[in-house]
Amino acid sequence: MKSILRYFDRFLRWALGVFEFCEQPGCLLRLRQTTAAHAITLPDRCIPPGAPILELHLWNEHIPSIPSIGADLSWALQIQRRLITSFRTLARQMQRDSSLTGVQAVGGVTVLTFSSYSPGGAKLFKRLGFTVCPHHNPLGRFGEFWENLYTWAIMWVFNEASLQRRRLLWLHRSEIWMTSDNFLQRYSRKQ
Repeated sequence: MKSILRYFDRFLRWALGVFEFCEQPGCLLRLRQTTAAHAITLPDRCIPPGAPILELHLWNEHIPSIPSIGADLSWALQIQRRLITSFRTLARQMQRDSSLTGVQAVGGVTVLTFSSYSPGGAKLFKRLGFTVCPHHNPLGRFGEFWENLYTWAIMWVFNEASLQRRRLLWLHRSEIWMTSDNFLQRYSRKQ
């Protein structure tokens, strides 16, 4: 069953145009160049519907396995360091790749910002410079259920221990966004 889901995940990435932008095994992100489905209101500006954006997608195979006792501080710090490194690599790619120059925002939809037991994910993304806002599936609860079922299945396939405190019906999606100007300003610095 897991091999079928891995194949389906590969097919879905291909169909949606999700791609890898670097070869580093520590990179946690893949990308999708698309347009905003709705207005994205950020502190410094509003991104209009149809504007070019860069969606962030987790590179599931690169996420470190959660220990059997659950996610601990060591695991969380490793994820944070890898995310920051991935953002810096992406910022360099955005500066080099002319096809990414018109992108107005960087972000996407995630279940990592909120759970019934901890708002730690939202705090992390805010510290990393993102605006966290609610996600409204255009298909309502019906679409939300199928998105969550797929997400839960992918978590089961790639990092089963991550399901210890996440129940299918408790998954909650949020959106994280940052203007590309702010993203480049924050992550293209040498540190």
